Amino acid sequence: MNPAKREPALLARLDAFTDLIGRSIAWLVIVMMVVQFAIVVMRYVFGIHNIVMQESVMYMHAMVFMLAAAWTLRNDGHVRVDIFYRKLSARGRAWIDLGGTLVLLIPVLVFIALVSLGYVTSSWAILERSSDGGIPAVFLLKSLILVMVALLLIQAIAQVIRQVLILRGRLPGHPPSHEEAL
Repeated sequence: MNPAKREPALLARLDAFTDLIGRSIAWLVIVMMVVQFAIVVMRYVFGIHNIVMQESVMYMHAMVFMLAAAWTLRNDGHVRVDIFYRKLSARGRAWIDLGGTLVLLIPVLVFIALVSLGYVTSSWAILERSSDGGIPAVFLLKSLILVMVALLLIQAIAQVIRQVLILRGRLPGHPPSHEEAL
C-alpha cells in the first residue's frame, strides 16, 4: 500500500501546508535574483541608486531563509552530522528524530519565541521604519522571526506524529534523502 495513503489526515494536512509555504517561497528566489540584477544594472550602467530596491532584496532574502526553514526540515535538508544515523534502522532513525524534535527543536523554538516577542512587539509599537529612508516596514521584517517559529512548530508537530507512527509500525521508515547520493 502506498505510504502516503496510510498517513493520518492531520499529518497529511500539516505536510501539505508546509509544502505549500515552501514551494511558494521558493519562487521568491527568482524574484530576488531579478531585482538584484536590476539593482546592479541601474547602479553600474545608469548610475542610479535605489535604497528601497536594495532593502527589498534583504527583505526577500529574510523571507526565503526564515519562511522556508520548516520546508527544509520537512525535506530533511538541514545540515546533519550523521556518522551513525544513516546506518541505523528506520526505527533507530525515528527515535533520534523524535528525541531531537522533543528535546532540541521544540525547546529552542519556544526560547526563540519568548526572547524575540519583546523585540517584535516593541518594533510594532513604534511601527519601526528603515533609518535609511527605505522600506517603512521594519516591524514586518522582525515579525518574520515569530512566523518562522510558528511554521517550524507546525512542522515539528508533523515530525513527532510521523516518528511515532514509524515507531508503532504504522508508517514505513525511509532512508535519509542524502543516502541516494552515496
